Amino acid sequence: QVQLVESGGGSVQAGGSLRLSCARTGSNFAPACMAWFRQTPGKEREGVGSADRDGIINYADSVKGRFTISREYAKNTLYLEMNNLKPEDTATYYCAAINVYAGPCELAASGYNQWGQGTQVTVSS
Repeated sequence: QVQLVESGGGSVQAGGSLRLSCARTGSNFAPACMAWFRQTPGKEREGVGSADRDGIINYADSVKGRFTISREYAKNTLYLEMNNLKPEDTATYYCAAINVYAGPCELAASGYNQWGQGTQVTVSS
């Protein structure tokens, strides 16, 4: 059974950094797309960034220049390096994946069918 397990969340002050990891277990198959999403209570899940098998990375405008996504294929792991964090980055961060997908990896939650349980990131001012 495929599982996505996030780790690395925590609490930091504004301007600080955190690195999230997402380990995909239960399958050696490399998904077409892996992505990070975030969600706050009462709001829809928001795409942060995605990475396809060819290393093409796509970011939401709100995190460009501050967040970096990388994908380690040998470990089937996705990372999210977050720098210059702001209070508005506070959210539960989720890892997502989809095995087969035609076209650029999207940042809509409906495009993914594998999800982790989430890890909390809290940024204080």
